[in-house]
Amino acid sequence: MNLSVRQSIIVDLLRAQGAVSVDGLASHFGVTPQTIRRDLNHLYEADLVRRRHGGAELNAAERNVSFQTRRITQLQAKARIGRAVAGLIPPGASVLLGFGTTPEQVALALADHQDLTVVTNNISAALALTHNPSHRVVLAGGQLRQPNPEILGPEAERLFNSFKADFGVSGVGGFDSDGALLDFDMAESDCHKALRGNCRVRILVLDHTKFGRRAPVRSGSLEDVDVLVCDQAIPEPYRTRIPARVRVVIADEVLP
Repeated sequence: MNLSVRQSIIVDLLRAQGAVSVDGLASHFGVTPQTIRRDLNHLYEADLVRRRHGGAELNAAERNVSFQTRRITQLQAKARIGRAVAGLIPPGASVLLGFGTTPEQVALALADHQDLTVVTNNISAALALTHNPSHRVVLAGGQLRQPNPEILGPEAERLFNSFKADFGVSGVGGFDSDGALLDFDMAESDCHKALRGNCRVRILVLDHTKFGRRAPVRSGSLEDVDVLVCDQAIPEPYRTRIPARVRVVIADEVLP
């Protein structure tokens, strides 16, 4: 199933809002209603959404597909980011690892490390690490946020607040041109804040599609980050928003 970046964002907006209108999406993306209708037609054909008057709503019977689609979108870029992050983390380190598909790729890249302590609310990441018995994996309890394999809410925040880890690895819903880090709801934002507040080195992972991606909740800024890892070079004007003290790692430049 091949989705464009805009179509993937539409699915994310549906997940956060439940329904969208053609006119609202056209204004959001700065494109014509006809372009949005073509995007929605593609999503209808993929059984990801269902029609409603003037727009679309998430297909409840196929909600798991939306996560799997997001999981494979920009997969190679996310895998390169994961390997670049793994190169920053030594054996024996403690790591807070957040939710999302890019942190999952970090976990896969860390699987062959030795003696890590990984604290996470990301079930897929935890499972990726269990194949190595030298790792200690601590997983948040609580209610699963279906269809995503993650635990959000007070339980995840309490878990992160119970540790002071060497590294914290978190993703982001979007990165605005003013330097704001954005998420789709308060639960995501609160979880990211708890993670970044309880580690010595704060690593932000994002692929190039997150630049300019809109989400409604502010979860911080690059002042809350020590290392930024992206698959491609940071475009203008985002590059000018990065504080001088933040280390930028471009996976395409450090990996063969």
